[in-house]
Amino acid sequence: MATYIIGDLHGCFEEFQRLLDKVNFDPKTDELWLTGDIIARGKDSLSCLRFVKELGSRATMVLGNHDLHLLSTLQGIKRVKPKDNLDAIFNADDREELQNWLRNRPLVAQHPKHKFLLAHAGISPEWQDIPTIFECAQEVESILQGDEFKSLLEQMYDAQPDRWSPDLTGIERWRYTINSLTRMRFCYTDKRLDFECKLPVEQASSELKPWFELDNPLYQTEKIIFGHWASLIGYQTPKNIYALDTGCVWGNYLTMLRWEDQQIFTQESLHKF
Repeated sequence: MATYIIGDLHGCFEEFQRLLDKVNFDPKTDELWLTGDIIARGKDSLSCLRFVKELGSRATMVLGNHDLHLLSTLQGIKRVKPKDNLDAIFNADDREELQNWLRNRPLVAQHPKHKFLLAHAGISPEWQDIPTIFECAQEVESILQGDEFKSLLEQMYDAQPDRWSPDLTGIERWRYTINSLTRMRFCYTDKRLDFECKLPVEQASSELKPWFELDNPLYQTEKIIFGHWASLIGYQTPKNIYALDTGCVWGNYLTMLRWEDQQIFTQESLHKF
């Protein structure tokens, strides 16, 4: 039995399958954890959705920003971007079933045995205990899974608040949670979230730092795995921080980690750019 954690698929279904074949993945005995953003931009988002869904309890996937955006477009809140290449999902007979499955995925997960934390974008430097992380995530998850999920999706598109406070309530609290877990990359040195900088880390302003380089005791004691940030390829993250998005959909490669022996497996992109 092995535990595999894989970076953002973004619809790269063929590369996904080749990577699973490389390790002889067996859904009867192995388990798969996914960093989210399994759809959008690549050639076959529909197959990625269906495959992960069919794995049932053998797969644990956290929601990414593109997954949430798909829910918004399926609800007519946002227009579909042609470059997201999602027509097959909109035309699928099982579209409603896939949507309901997707909105029942968690925002953050912790492995019951290995105890690593999995979140699409990472863990906010202002959340310094695990109960707070899961309390905030589960508040949002309960809304996504309920009858009022459309209202939440309508209100989530905003960069404020950029600071955490336990006094936050309602949509401001939920929006901070969504942004931290699915959109965060850089933070200011005072731990405010930034969503403007798109530069490589080495070119960013000195007042901005990757979230994982700020002070948070959790970063020293917990193993944290995330995706979302493909431009971190080649960047040295701290010991307990694992960045698994390696930009397969942009012509790079798909990355998977086998937790038990910490071995990395990759599959080159089959896209031609």
